Amino acid sequence: MTDEAQTVAALYRTMVRIRAFENAAELASQGGVSAFGKAAAGNAQVRGPLHLSTGQEAVPAGVCAHLRREDYLTSTHRGHGHTLAKGADLQGMMCELFGKASGFNGGKGGSMHIADFSVGMLGANGVVAAGLPIAVGAAHAQKLQGRDAITVCFFGDGAINRGPFLESLNWARVYSLPVLFVCEDNQWSATTASGPMTAGAGASARAAGMDIPAVQVDGNDVLAVHAAAATLVREVRAGAGPRLLHAVTYRVKGHVSVDPAAYRDPDELKAALETDPIARARRRYLALPATQPSDLDAIEREATEEVAAAVAAADAAAWPDEASAYTDVQTTGAGQWR
Repeated sequence: MTDEAQTVAALYRTMVRIRAFENAAELASQGGVSAFGKAAAGNAQVRGPLHLSTGQEAVPAGVCAHLRREDYLTSTHRGHGHTLAKGADLQGMMCELFGKASGFNGGKGGSMHIADFSVGMLGANGVVAAGLPIAVGAAHAQKLQGRDAITVCFFGDGAINRGPFLESLNWARVYSLPVLFVCEDNQWSATTASGPMTAGAGASARAAGMDIPAVQVDGNDVLAVHAAAATLVREVRAGAGPRLLHAVTYRVKGHVSVDPAAYRDPDELKAALETDPIARARRRYLALPATQPSDLDAIEREATEEVAAAVAAADAAAWPDEASAYTDVQTTGAGQWR
């Protein structure tokens, strides 16, 4: 197998693991899912709606392939894919979504507040653009400590119209911080198309205006993301200061798992589905010499089995002890606030 085939296969593995996780989590939020990944009767195992990253798998896969365990990452409310691509334990994240004690955050964080410090994943965030200043703070700490590590900050296109975006880019540029900003431009801000409410040419143009080199890439072409990220990560790690990757992708699902996205033009969705990153990577792999469909079939089967096992484990896992409600809580100091 050629080096390119090995690279595509590795990226394909990351993407199908993300897709399988999202599909199972969605089913679990809609009424339960069996150990075989199929809908099951009963109450929902995941309470509340989920922000799914289905169709956007190429961005975290292509970027995180270049990161080390000690590198930091901040995410968004749509952060399952980022977390898995950074190397977090799949079963631990499923347990967290199920609200179980064995979840990353003891079942307290749930989908929008996933964090796994053991792999440098500093946290998903339910507040749009809130991950940007956190990432800048983390990168500033890395620089002050003289660490050979960088921070990657994922954010959506809706974040670039909020104040923390410009504040964070400005701080990162002024202090030449080791941070890679990744705009995961899925073209929708909740239920509103981003284009009509965004002045100018978007994230990359605004970064360039602040003297931060930026690259725009097809976010559904995993090899294009991988190649662009390789250059940008290398530059940031070498001390060249912040960089921005503007990856244009598409949000296949609604804003949340219970959103049918009826506000969207069906033809737009149909066209987007034709650019599915996993299907494109599969075609690219099979066009290379000495490759077989069975290679990728095996990868898909392994991902499905891994996710099914995670669902079964999460369903059987223990609930948090009642006393844990009083742990990891900020103190206000002996009741003075009263």
